[in-house]
Amino acid sequence: MEKKEVIVYTQPDCPPCEITKAYLNDQEIPFQEIDVTKNTAARQKMINEFQSYSTPTVTVNGEIIRGFNLEKLDELLKEQ
Repeated sequence: MEKKEVIVYTQPDCPPCEITKAYLNDQEIPFQEIDVTKNTAARQKMINEFQSYSTPTVTVNGEIIRGFNLEKLDELLKEQ
């Protein structure tokens, strides 16, 4: 299975963000976490490029998951 590039856009005090990160860790999937409260460029990218206004926003090899959706995340991670 090819290695996936996973980026998780998060913010503090976001329970769905914590669940998403815990899920990725449980699946032993490496990911990059970007806190959009500390990185304004990433926040603007999330809003303008991904049309996402909530966290977590996750990208898997460029595919975007807006909001909390473990089912969709699992689907994208399993694709060859």
